[in-house]
Amino acid sequence: MSQHLSVTLSDDQRAFLTHLTRGGNAPARVQTRARILLLSNRGQGERRTQGQVAEALGICSVTVGAICRRFVREGVESALVESPRPGKTPKITGAVEAQLCLLACSDPPKGYARWTMQMLADKLIELELVESITDSTVCERLKKTRLSPGKSLASASASPRPST
Repeated sequence: MSQHLSVTLSDDQRAFLTHLTRGGNAPARVQTRARILLLSNRGQGERRTQGQVAEALGICSVTVGAICRRFVREGVESALVESPRPGKTPKITGAVEAQLCLLACSDPPKGYARWTMQMLADKLIELELVESITDSTVCERLKKTRLSPGKSLASASASPRPST
């Protein structure tokens, strides 16, 4: 029970999409979507099926249908630009990451040679920077910042600075 939606581009829309595809400055996905709309255009008397457009561009016919459907329902801008995807908000934001880096580079608690991931996670909870966090999340974030827990920035240098 699929509903066929025909794409009919105005002259301005066709000129805009042609400029996008020939300019080369737009991202590849935007250019591909513009080509889908141009090849699906029925305003000039051309009658291409979704399968023909998909084969010409080397993409899936479901993608062609989705782009054409978004164009008809929401307009050219919506068809070209990917809408934001919902997702879980990250537990560690910029401010929390900064505090995590400060902790990881600080001296470890008394009786320990260096910070462990679990100790860092517990400290973030203790400081009420996050409600809950796992040691693996802390590890992933530190890996992205290239920090090693328990090592200060001064000790990262291989050779000491000469005193002048």
